[in-house]
Amino acid sequence: MAEQIVCFVIDKLIQLLITTEANLSRDVHKEVGFIKDELESIRAFLKDADAKAAADGETTNDGVKTWVNQVRDAAFYIEDVIDEYLLRITRHHQDPGFIRFFHKIIWLAKKTRSQDGIVSKVDRMKELVRNIQERRKRYELSSIDQQGQDNGEKTLPWHDPRVASLFIEEAEVVGIKPARAKLTNLLVGKVPRREVISVVGMGGLGKTTLAKKVYDNLTVLDEFDCYAWITVSQTYKVEDLLRTVVKMFCSSRNENFPEGIDTMNEESLIRKSREYLQQKRYVVVFDDVWEVDFWEAIEHALPDNKGGRIMITTRSQDVADFCKKSCFVHVHHLQPLPPNKAWELFCRKAFRFELEGKCPPELEDMSREIVKKCEGLPLAIVCIGGLLSTKDKVVDEWRKLYNSLSSELESNPHLTSLKRILSLSYHHLPYYLKSCVLYFGIFPEDYSISCVRLIRLWIAEGFVKLQEGKTLEEVGEEYLTELIHRSLVQVSEVYMNGKARSCRVHDLLREVLLKKGGDSSFCHVLSKDKSTFKPTNRRLSINISPSEVLGSITESHIRSVFTFNQEEWPESFLNTLRRNFQLLKVLDFMDAPINQLPKYVGDLYLLTYLSLRNTKVELLPDSIGNLENLETLDLKQTLVYEIPAKIYKLVKLRHLLAYYCDDNMDFCINWQRGVKMHEGIGCLQALQKLYHVEANYGGIKLIKELGKLWQLRKLGLKNLKREYGRALCASIEKMNRLESLDLSAISEDEVLDLESISTPPEFIRSLILMGRLEQLPSWISNLQHLVRVVIYWSRLRDSPLKALQNLPNLLDLRLGQMGYDGVQLHFEEGGFQKLRELQLQEMEGLNSLIIDNGVMPLLQKFHIGSCPQLKEVPSGIHHLRNLRVLSFNDMKTEFARQMDPNNGPHYWIVKHIRLVGFCCKSGPRDGDYKVHSLYDSDFSSWSNA
Repeated sequence: MAEQIVCFVIDKLIQLLITTEANLSRDVHKEVGFIKDELESIRAFLKDADAKAAADGETTNDGVKTWVNQVRDAAFYIEDVIDEYLLRITRHHQDPGFIRFFHKIIWLAKKTRSQDGIVSKVDRMKELVRNIQERRKRYELSSIDQQGQDNGEKTLPWHDPRVASLFIEEAEVVGIKPARAKLTNLLVGKVPRREVISVVGMGGLGKTTLAKKVYDNLTVLDEFDCYAWITVSQTYKVEDLLRTVVKMFCSSRNENFPEGIDTMNEESLIRKSREYLQQKRYVVVFDDVWEVDFWEAIEHALPDNKGGRIMITTRSQDVADFCKKSCFVHVHHLQPLPPNKAWELFCRKAFRFELEGKCPPELEDMSREIVKKCEGLPLAIVCIGGLLSTKDKVVDEWRKLYNSLSSELESNPHLTSLKRILSLSYHHLPYYLKSCVLYFGIFPEDYSISCVRLIRLWIAEGFVKLQEGKTLEEVGEEYLTELIHRSLVQVSEVYMNGKARSCRVHDLLREVLLKKGGDSSFCHVLSKDKSTFKPTNRRLSINISPSEVLGSITESHIRSVFTFNQEEWPESFLNTLRRNFQLLKVLDFMDAPINQLPKYVGDLYLLTYLSLRNTKVELLPDSIGNLENLETLDLKQTLVYEIPAKIYKLVKLRHLLAYYCDDNMDFCINWQRGVKMHEGIGCLQALQKLYHVEANYGGIKLIKELGKLWQLRKLGLKNLKREYGRALCASIEKMNRLESLDLSAISEDEVLDLESISTPPEFIRSLILMGRLEQLPSWISNLQHLVRVVIYWSRLRDSPLKALQNLPNLLDLRLGQMGYDGVQLHFEEGGFQKLRELQLQEMEGLNSLIIDNGVMPLLQKFHIGSCPQLKEVPSGIHHLRNLRVLSFNDMKTEFARQMDPNNGPHYWIVKHIRLVGFCCKSGPRDGDYKVHSLYDSDFSSWSNA
């Protein structure tokens, strides 16, 4: 954690040296460079501090803990010096007298050693380093590499709770029968090739328990000539690992170890293993593998002959994936216990020796809340259930535990193993991911955060480092994927293409992260129980009324502020931010009850992220133009309609997100409103995302300026007119990196003229066109990366299906609101091979829908809405064997009656579909619908009414 802080500061100084080099004298440049060098020298010790704390766990003595805290404080001091320095530069960069002012500061500092001078602060840093070195020698802190491991062996200084997993009795195991049967079948299968079976899941999920129960099964062992169980864990030597494998194989056959095995080198051990296994079928389990390249170390010792089986348990998906380069791999993602099995396990532990293993009625509600908190994690259920077995069986006692679970995790010996198992994955992270995962502690319990929003926040904080050939957003996405693959982060929702849309962490892991974040001053959550915070805290998450915390906020080094669950918003709180939070980088006011943004927000010069999403703010002050470091401005679902002209000073702006949807309006082409922008948008050349802009206010001049935004990935334009066509097409052709294009005409009758595009951006993945089209633009069929197509109000006379059916990556097609004026749509055999979702709605003339056998083989969701001329259920639906959801919107009951399971003549067409629903208008608003399911008990009476 501390190392990450210093990395931030080093990057800032390097940037400072580059951007101010021309204006600084040699002496001044040397002084700034000296600060950077000092930070480089201290960085290694900060890395040691974090690694020492991780290795020692709870056994770290008070002296070392004090040392770690002092190192962290030194890092924070250095960061503050740099940020205050950068703040001063930002404030005065346009002042022609600033350079003279800066030189004067350095000169005075050298002469007077003033505490406010840069050099005096460098001297203090030197002193801090000397003290750190002395303490390092005193506590014998050794150098540890970036992963928190040394080059030799080490043993954990605490009892390893994973050992207990190897000795769990059969009667204590709950909920693993299906997984055990599946893994057993994979092991004993007769396929003669070598295969890897990888069991992947977060810590505490029961991977070791499951693997051991499978391994101990005599039915499994009888299929093999020799077998071995190896516990790998986080640190190992390859030679010792190979030596153990050979010895275990020999022991399984009661044979002597090969002569000289204890002195063999790695190559000799590989040869000996291959020689021993040459004519044998073997099974070996490597339990608790952490390193991604583990397979590379052992694969050559395990020959591909006679159907050898290797089982690996790991928290990392990447460990499993690495094996695929040279072996067939089965990956089993171990799932949390379902609610009924979680409850069964809890009762066994909490009431094992009394009450006949059953929960008394008065404790059931509280007990189920506790089980829910565990989210199906067996280790959590076992540990908390075991702790409760020692408590009095009274509601107040159990409620007290539930409400204080965070502190109990930290101090109660019954929960030590749970906390340590959950912490292991965090400690094993490279430094650049530790801050990223700690960020989840900012958000409330059970909170799923948008992955896109999370990555923007990481970027704003400086956690994401630029890599050649990639955008920061792409690197951030890789960081998140790595955390998901390490089983630290759970995916809550996915896009149709399988990419994570929102994510969260397990509630108990969040408690662990929250404690680590608090201890390291990374983040403090202000709540009724914790209304004060340390001045060194960097991030503030406010879960209580701001008026309750105003008194505790004085001078602070807070960099980020988040608010959640707010009902009222005192104006004095914003004054406090301005006065005491001068170094703020992130302000996330999403969902806050505010209706104005004061002009002095422009005084927060270092701000990189500002979100007003879902607030009632109507105007942005002109001072927004002072925020020259701003990268993200999120105005989604605000009432802001006009962006101040001074926005064009924000040359670092990467994301400008602004629109408003009126939920009280019926769905129409103007249902979503964009924002008005002034001349000069071409200055914002760092923009990655820009949506939605009201094109009719800037006209052709605005459209032409958009062509300068060559880095755009996402563009949304509203209120387009036909006359903009040529200029719009010319600008779009210049956006070579564009991935998402959303265009809406000013009215349903206005033509979108897109014919002039000859070379469209080849990486477009999402295309939304709302407005009249004289014909489907021919270039669309060339978009090989297209995943989603939405065409509304286009009134196409010719079917668009032929042009779209061969798009190789199309997953989602929506044609509606009179998108097609014809009478027949024909989905031809062989087309739409990857389509997952299809929507056809509000096409008044459509009376025939033909679906050939062999078309849309992967379709899962099919929605047909308000097509009054469509009288019969399309018989081709029965070809769609993977269809899971079929819904009809505003279709007549006579149409629904045809599919009645009791006597409907067309029931055979849909009987293979799990969910068939009918949505009927039930009120005046667009969202007022009542849903009837084909398999409801009252379906017949409804459809025959």
